[in-house]
Amino acid sequence: MTKVKMTKGKYNHLLACADANGVIAAAAADQRGSLQKSIAKARGENGTATAQDLSQFKAIVTRILTKHSSAILMDPEFGLDAINARQPGSGVLVSYEKTGYDVSVKGRLPDLLSEWSVKRIVELGGNGVKILLYYNAFDDAKINDIKHAFIERVGAECAANDIPFFLEPLAYDDNLGDEKGFEFAKAKPKYVTAYMQEFSKPRYGVDILKVEVPVNIAYVEGTRAYKGQTAYTIPETMRHFREAGEAAAKPFIYLSAGVSDEIFRETLEIAAQAGTNFSGVLCGRATWQDGVPVFATQGADALEAWLLDRGVTNVKALNEVLAKGAKPWWDFYGGKANIDVVDQVIS
Repeated sequence: MTKVKMTKGKYNHLLACADANGVIAAAAADQRGSLQKSIAKARGENGTATAQDLSQFKAIVTRILTKHSSAILMDPEFGLDAINARQPGSGVLVSYEKTGYDVSVKGRLPDLLSEWSVKRIVELGGNGVKILLYYNAFDDAKINDIKHAFIERVGAECAANDIPFFLEPLAYDDNLGDEKGFEFAKAKPKYVTAYMQEFSKPRYGVDILKVEVPVNIAYVEGTRAYKGQTAYTIPETMRHFREAGEAAAKPFIYLSAGVSDEIFRETLEIAAQAGTNFSGVLCGRATWQDGVPVFATQGADALEAWLLDRGVTNVKALNEVLAKGAKPWWDFYGGKANIDVVDQVIS
């Protein structure tokens, strides 16, 4: 295999985000609007959640879970205290996009946090920049042209600051309805495979793809998550995992997408059985979502106690699955010895 050139900054930052075996076993707590709504909902009909609530929740999650995670994904809007609370040796990934999208504009177009830049994320101590992008490879060409240019700009900004770019594409198709529904489940493998192929192209400057699994596990017959309607069998699911993985020309990790910790572990076990070359996870709600009502109704101390018990148990169980199935990120390039680490060249 031809040697791969990688700049020193990107290489060292990727090492900081992974464990000693090169597996990215990262936690995620960069949710903003959705977390605020969840806390408020848990407090009853007229419940509310303040910015201080979000900041406190994130800080507690980070302080406890980064003892067992290689990195934490955090937003700079409510997560600055959390970033400072992480355990020594834990990397930090920082969200750069605004949460949500303007529903009055077609295409779920992305936007950046107006008071942040990649340079400021580096100055904050970030080891990686994360962008979430809603993407339909089969959408109107004008919409996708906007999104492609957007990702090219972020990729160039990350390259200029010598920091890894983690891209999180989320598949959708407004014509197929709810992304958790049966009709979209049947089409999902095609959509995920397409974006893994597209954003592996060098022009985007992506270093790690943070992707959905290519199926909706609730429609996989024979799994614990199965709800009775079949979109795929387990052999078909394994084929979808392999085909999506083979479409990637960059290391990729899986996101938990809000499923339970038990279901996420089962999904990763199927990915491993399929021989998928994934390099870890960025796992958020699957680990800590059941702690939200605990925090909302009983407070910070109760959340800490819950995390030390159930939250840590969830992370350790996930790490056991990763130890058996995930591959080091550098194996995607033929191993550490096949990576030629070079100084950044500013043109």
